[in-house]
Amino acid sequence: MNITFQNIHKIGHIIYEDALYRQYHYPEMLSRYDSNFIEWKQMPTLEEFKKIEQALHTFHQQHGQQHVKFVFPADEKIPAPITSYLKEENYNIGFLELYTIQPSQFTVAKDPNINVQPVTEKNLEDFLKLQYNEDLKYGENFATQKQTMLRRQFKEESYRYQILAYNKEGVPVGSVEVSEKEQTAEIDNLFVIESHQRKGIGGQLQRHVMDQFPDKTIILVADGEDTPRNMYQKQNYKFQGFQYEVLKVETGS
Repeated sequence: MNITFQNIHKIGHIIYEDALYRQYHYPEMLSRYDSNFIEWKQMPTLEEFKKIEQALHTFHQQHGQQHVKFVFPADEKIPAPITSYLKEENYNIGFLELYTIQPSQFTVAKDPNINVQPVTEKNLEDFLKLQYNEDLKYGENFATQKQTMLRRQFKEESYRYQILAYNKEGVPVGSVEVSEKEQTAEIDNLFVIESHQRKGIGGQLQRHVMDQFPDKTIILVADGEDTPRNMYQKQNYKFQGFQYEVLKVETGS
């Protein structure tokens, strides 16, 4: 199976699409950058970028949003004229890397000291509290809005699974979400609280996913400039491609 960035689940609604780009909008959580953006289907010229940039800026302003975000075609570097313009306009330029693995190839063994379990009505509040504290670094408004989204996903989205890790003292220390499709299971929002990082908890969350979806291709997207990508490579994930994305957030009123 050929896995590309098009296999990645996107939380958001496509509200416009043509041959050049598609626009995602998510009124359920306007502050979520990854749900409100433009995805280029083919590389734009600088003139095309500026035109659509202005249109997105106006649209987001009308909805009280303070950011513009663009995702470029996979496995293509941003042309120099656009890169120069992005730098002049103080965009944050980054890239993502796509990885896959077959569960049988995952190298991490199960650790009985880490209790990993699916989120149910019984432990939902543990999951939500852990997420809220993690999301506070993006602001109280974002953290509060995401709580509503997570509750809705728990109740309504049967394809999306929420998973929680407890240490041996029974304290929630990490979580991950999984989006299931016919042939894939996508790992998303994997994190471990800072005080418990580098203790193998992230590996145990992944181990649980491998055990729950043994016949699926496991996929994930990693920040191309962050350290977890090195962990995934050591765990036997295979690199499948890269994709540039750019973000600008207005700080004024």
